[in-house]
Amino acid sequence: MKQMPKCPKCGSEYTYEDGNLYICPECAFEWGKEENSEEAQTGLVVKDANGNILQDGDTVTVIKDLKVKGSSDGIKVGTKIKGIRLVEGNDGHNIDCKVPGVGAIKLKQEFVKKA
Repeated sequence: MKQMPKCPKCGSEYTYEDGNLYICPECAFEWGKEENSEEAQTGLVVKDANGNILQDGDTVTVIKDLKVKGSSDGIKVGTKIKGIRLVEGNDGHNIDCKVPGVGAIKLKQEFVKKA
């Protein structure tokens, strides 16, 4: 018997297959088989503050004022960051990006939302 993947949104193990999609009966989330195999290859799934899955190259918006070490200014709420890159961060800083006016920095996923 084929092992079905768990739902990437809620983690339910009761997913089922429908054509080229996997469907979760608990949260009604649908995702393609290609998406699942891509996540399995990278092993890194980064979600924003709202639970949306982020990918390399996405544009995100900062949802909280952030202080930056070594700078009197910080990153203000609503700052748009284009072209993010996802990295494996053992300290929770999974987003590598260039912030306008600040420069290259790593951010935690819980402080951004997908634009």
